[in-house]
This record gives sequence, structure tokens and C-alpha cells, in this order.
Amino acid sequence: MDKKNTVIGVLLLVAAMASFYFSARYAPQQPVRPVATPESGASPMAGNQAPAAGPASSPSDATLTASPSAGTAPAEFVTLANEFIEVKFTNHGGAIDSIALLKKAAHLDPKGKTTTERYTLNTSPAAPALSLADFPGADRSIAYNLVSQTPTEIVYRAVTPNLEVTRRYSLAKAPGLDDYQLRHETTFRNLTDAPLALPRAVFNLGTAVPLSEVDTGIYLNVGYYNGEDAEFVQRDELASSGFFSSAPPPTHLDRPAAIRWASVKNQFFAMILTPDQPGNGVRIERVKVNPMLPADNRAAYGVTAYAQFDLKPLAAGASTTFGASYYAGPKEYKRFANADIFKHHEEKVMQFSSGIGKVFFSGVFAPLLLTIMTWVHSLVPSWGWAIVITTLLLKIVFLPLTLAASRSAKRMSKLQPHMQSMREKYKDNPQKMQTETLRLFKENKVNPVGGCIPILITIPFFIGFFTMLQSASELRFASFLWAHDLSAPDTIYNFGTVTLPLLGLTHLNVNIMPLLMGATMIVQMRLTPTPTTDPAQQMMFKIMPWIFTLFCYNFASGLALYSTINGLFTIGQQMVINRMPEPDLPINNGGAKPAAAGGMKNVTPPKKKK
Repeated sequence: MDKKNTVIGVLLLVAAMASFYFSARYAPQQPVRPVATPESGASPMAGNQAPAAGPASSPSDATLTASPSAGTAPAEFVTLANEFIEVKFTNHGGAIDSIALLKKAAHLDPKGKTTTERYTLNTSPAAPALSLADFPGADRSIAYNLVSQTPTEIVYRAVTPNLEVTRRYSLAKAPGLDDYQLRHETTFRNLTDAPLALPRAVFNLGTAVPLSEVDTGIYLNVGYYNGEDAEFVQRDELASSGFFSSAPPPTHLDRPAAIRWASVKNQFFAMILTPDQPGNGVRIERVKVNPMLPADNRAAYGVTAYAQFDLKPLAAGASTTFGASYYAGPKEYKRFANADIFKHHEEKVMQFSSGIGKVFFSGVFAPLLLTIMTWVHSLVPSWGWAIVITTLLLKIVFLPLTLAASRSAKRMSKLQPHMQSMREKYKDNPQKMQTETLRLFKENKVNPVGGCIPILITIPFFIGFFTMLQSASELRFASFLWAHDLSAPDTIYNFGTVTLPLLGLTHLNVNIMPLLMGATMIVQMRLTPTPTTDPAQQMMFKIMPWIFTLFCYNFASGLALYSTINGLFTIGQQMVINRMPEPDLPINNGGAKPAAAGGMKNVTPPKKKK
């Protein structure tokens, strides 16, 4: 293997992981974008019949001033539930107070067992989910009347002197709806005998919060899909006005776009609004959800967002209905990949193609790995064993290619002394040296880049696995051996809080799985033929496992498990290769005497004497 290609391959792997690690924590801040005024032709209420001309009231006019304010009156709550979610509604805004996920535990107890408390979305809300914002007479400050309630449907209503707003929520099982989805409709009816202009309808999407007290919220974001691409705005983009700016942080970010869906989410759970007709923008806000924490603590903040929709003026006595599906549940790729229900690429909420993952095609490898692992889990009901078996399957599939690359590396290693002698012989004639080197490779059937292939294959799968673990809620609280949660570090002891932000450390822990991963990498490196006589490069190869272990130390234990199994298989494979007979090469180095191989490492075990 050519030494430059080897070093480049290894450095790319480490650089990729380092970049992916730090980019999530220290993403550059973006300035506030101005709101673009949408064109009237892009209204989502295309079916709304309004007069071509005539007087229309302004949204700020008293004609839309409201009926009774919620004020300080206590909220009244009702619930709808199915097997998967329990939705708690409030009459304040006629909207959703919170959503309990009945199949998802909130915490692990000290023994690593799941508690009976259920994980609940929108627990510290900036506003009730799906409530209207700044809509006179019908927003979250208004106490709606509960018109009707059945086991599967709830209807609220608010009435102003000129407008009736009816809000309907249905949790009935229906074609085209997921178990974690509910159906929502808001109907606006003009009560006057004159045309009536409506304000923009701005719906709150919910508030996402950190998963725990040690979660700094690097995965909290707001996403939206415009029909072509999915864009995501990190919560921390509102933490300051810019990397080099001393101005106060922005209060919000506005993103004008054709909204086919919009989401608010943390690492494993999402709330997704999919409207029947596209909207025209999203507003993102960072909100403090834990008043007990200091203002400079990132864990104190959550993120909320508002999806914006234009409403056409209503003719006298006319009405229009805004309809949407609202998902509140785990981020499960298998669920989102069902195109019969999620028709607008809601699977992009998984963010498999974000950041450095785009370079390594994680949008292809991450869902592939997750699909294979999910299939294996259906046969072996343990996510830990599913990771082990999936890793072994991948190694077996690529075994012929890996063996060919290893043999190429071994042949290349044997040529190193002769290549060194050629460099000395033709050091004053670079062109001749290049010609002779190529001839030497050709006659001995050696591919100078053949040994790099395993590295190039491993990188996309490793990055894909890392990307998958960021979002796959299936691994949350999945135990294996001593690890209680494969989506988190397998900490067996905690020394307490530390301050090492450069390494992404807020707590000093003892994690076993990354140490095992590092040990397998060190053994693997010692067994692999060193394709260079340069002492500096040999030292680089030796320290790479230590650097890699440091970067991966606080990653999910599922990722370390994957890498450890991958390393153990490679160690066994390399031991077999090293016991194979040395390649017999018809070396012809043009008369140059081979250089001493003092810098070469002989990794082939000696034959036992009979």
C-alpha cells in the first residue's frame, strides 16, 4: 500500500469523526433573516371563495376583537387516548397541552430499569401545541368553549362579533393516519353580511426540550420540508447574534418557505405538522424551559416554532377550513418510510444526510443499516445482538474484497525495501524513478491503492452508523450486557461535573465499551503490516487508535459496540492472513540492491519447529 494513501485514508477517518463531533456542538450562528411577504397566489386556501372587490376589514380592526379572554382563569383539560398516545387538551386556545407516549418510558431507575412514568411531549410549552398565535379573538389567550367530546373526537369553539372559529381534533383510527398521529381541522366562518379579511394563521408546533439534565440540547432543532429539500435550524443558532458579534441574541428566526411539513424535535422524539395545503414560512424561537438553571446553561433552553399560513378574505357568510395531520411520537425510520401515510418525505426528519454525512452518503447507508438491523431484531429480540449480527453480516459480505486488499497490502509491504533502493538509485531522475516504480508494480501485480479499500469502505458505514444512532429511538433504553442504554455511553462510574468543553465533556465518566474499542484498534494496528519505513509515519499509525478512542469516548455505546465487533473480526481475519505463505513476487528492481528492511515490521508469526 502506498504510504501516502494510507496516511490520507486514516486521517480522513479521524478528521471526519472530529468534524462531525464538533460541528454538532459548535455550529456557526446565523443572522436573523427577514420575513418575505408571500404572494397572494400562494395561499394554502386556494378553494376559499372571496369576492373580487369590495371592502375588507383589517386584521387589526375591532371587528375581530375577541370574545372572552382566558386571563387568569384556570385552564380546563380533557383527554383523548389510543394505545400509543394520550393527548391532553386545554380550553386555552382550544389546543394541545401535552402528549404522553404510552409505550415510551421517561427515565431509567438507578438499576437501569425503565420507570412507569411515560415520556411526555410539550411538557414545558411556550404555547399549547396547534394554538393560534396573534389571532384576535381566537388565539391562545382565549378560553374556548368545549362543544362536544366523544372517545375519539373533541371540538372547541370561539366566537367574536364577526367570526366563528371551530377547532376539531380526531384520534380515530383511519386510513392514512399513523398510530401517533391525530387529525386536526380549524374552520373559520364569517358571521357578517360583508367580506371579511383574515389575519395570517400561525400555528404553534409544540416545544421540544432536552431529554435529561445532562442533555445539552445539541439535537434540538426545527425542521421543514419545502417540497424539494429539508432544512433544519438548530436551537443554538438563537443563542447569539453571530460568532464575532457582541450584539444580543435574536429573539427569533424567520424562514420563508413553502411548508409541506414542519417539525420541532429533540434527539429521539418529534412533533410534525403536515398541512393539507403548503404554508409560507416558519418562525423559530429559543425558550427557557427550566427557570432553576442559570441563563448561561444550554440545558435550560428548549426550542419552539410556528408554521404560518395565509388565509384569503371570506365572503359574507362563507367559511374555510384549515386541515392538517399532527404527529407526536418517536423518530422511527421504519414508520416514516411508509409512503401511504407519510407522503411528503417525513423520513427526512431523521436527518441522515446532515453535516458531514452528506459527504459520506449517510442518506443511503444510515437507513440501509437501520433497515438491516431492524430486520435482524425481528429475529433476535435484542438490539445489542442485532448490532453484533448486523456488523458480522457486513464483514462477511465484504470479506472477499477485504482479503484481496489485505493480500495487496502484504505484497506492497514486501516491495518496500526495493522501492527504497530505487528511490536512492534514481533520486536525481524523478521521471525514471516513476517509470521504474510503475514497472515494479505491474510486474509484481501490486495495486498501490489496494490496501486503502477497506478504509474507504469502512468510513461510509461508520459515519452511517453514527448518523443512525443520533436519531434511532429504537435504541433508546435498549440494554446489552452492562450497558443500560445503547443510545448513550455505557457509564459504570461517574466522577462528577468537569469543565472540558473543547473535548465536549461536561461529566467525567468511566465508559467500558470505548476502551474495548480502542484496545481492538491497537491490537489490529500491531497485526497489520506497516506499509512504510518512515519512523514518523509509523508513529502516526501507533497513536491513531488512541486519538480515535478519545474522540469516541462519549459516543453512544451502540457505536462503540459496532466498532469493537468490527475490530475483533478484523483481528481474527488478519491473524489468518498473517499465517498465510509469504507472496512469491518476481521482483525485478532494475539492478538496484534492496534496502535494509530495518524499518519494516515483520508481523508474520514464525513457523513452529516440528
